[in-house]
Amino acid sequence: MKKKTLAMLLSAVTVMSMLAGCGGTENKEEVKEEKETTEKTEGEAKPSGDSVVTEPTELTFIFADGDEGAKEVMNNVVQKFNETYPDITVTIEPGNGGAYSEFLKTKDSVGEFPDVMEMRDTAMYVRAGKLEPLSEEITSLFASTMEFDGNVYTAPMAGENTQGIIYNKKYFDENGFKEPATYDEFIKLCQAIEEKGDMDPLVVGGQDIWHMGFWFHKAYNDQVLSQDPDFIKHCYEGSKDFSDDSIKATFEELQEIMKYAQDGWTSTPDAQITTFLVSDMAAMMYSGTHMFGQIASADPDFEMGWFPVPSPDGKTRLVGGAGVGGLSISAESAKDPNKKAAAEEFIKFFYAPENYKAYCERMSMVPTTVDKPELDVMPVFQEVIDATDKADDLAPMWNGRTGENELPPDFRNFAYKTLVEVLQETRDIDSACEEMNKTWKTSMENFNPVTGVGIE
Repeated sequence: MKKKTLAMLLSAVTVMSMLAGCGGTENKEEVKEEKETTEKTEGEAKPSGDSVVTEPTELTFIFADGDEGAKEVMNNVVQKFNETYPDITVTIEPGNGGAYSEFLKTKDSVGEFPDVMEMRDTAMYVRAGKLEPLSEEITSLFASTMEFDGNVYTAPMAGENTQGIIYNKKYFDENGFKEPATYDEFIKLCQAIEEKGDMDPLVVGGQDIWHMGFWFHKAYNDQVLSQDPDFIKHCYEGSKDFSDDSIKATFEELQEIMKYAQDGWTSTPDAQITTFLVSDMAAMMYSGTHMFGQIASADPDFEMGWFPVPSPDGKTRLVGGAGVGGLSISAESAKDPNKKAAAEEFIKFFYAPENYKAYCERMSMVPTTVDKPELDVMPVFQEVIDATDKADDLAPMWNGRTGENELPPDFRNFAYKTLVEVLQETRDIDSACEEMNKTWKTSMENFNPVTGVGIE
């Protein structure tokens, strides 16, 4: 077999040499011209005469529209797509901002599930048979994807949204404040800003429960995952529960940090925290890289700084890597060949270099495609990229895990609401842990990936 393979290779080399000798310089120039033409046209709009459907086709599209940058980019992409494909009409439906996950569930329950959507609770919808597996033509666009039983259902829009402290750099420089190298230094920094008294140390968008998820995961990662990466699996097995000391330590860490949040943080929506920062009402916020674009739009002259909050044990643990969310196609709409073809074409259009570049730059997101667009990003975003490269731990959020560490449906939001109760001092930590255990036991009756309950 080896001799045969070697002979075939030698024969191929001989043929290639002969062709190269015959082609000369002219062939090389032709290849060069062809390459240049390809590079020039890559990502450009497809000629309107090239139709992928056999009759006029309409698609509904829903995404998480709580971010103004996302609205702008998505509207532009849809407009360009509709102009490029006159036989296809994509209509954006409102995504209800910060309550997107719940909103999508409601749309599904009333029979208004969209044709194409930004998917977050992927596993739940896959198991319910609501999503269509993506074609290899689409999945091959990405450096990595998340599989469910051998199929891919989401085209990842970006790497996991890395969170950290975004701060007023001018204010820090004027007052001699430094980026903290340890957790204790971070707390001392908050204390120093509070004592100065001219602005709040932190602004928190606690009205939106998903914003509290950023904070919860930060402390959960510090206290729980650092000790037991399979904590959720062990809860399914019954060897651990939410009265564990590490869970209590999660609440305690956030109690310490939230002392430095602005008054009325539970009634402040995430959409307003940018105003607090650029208006010198707060010195810092904890959020993802998507906020960079919002801040720059709100005040182009605002000087941003960024740093990861160190864990109490001195490690740097960050959210990052590929996640399970992304653009998906409805299984019901995919039963219509035209809708399926149109939906696939729309997704490919979104990831065309010029369109995907605009999205990643506007949202400050790390590209997920094999052929990554060249981004013109602000220095602060490059700091995030550098930090993820050097982090001691880089992993998806606790609600982004699959398999035996996948959370039961809705348990995530229950945990966040319980956290708010603890921080508001309407519930103590022991009571919170007790309620989480009760809810967990109820959830396991319908969902347990370790035993297979609820897994179809």
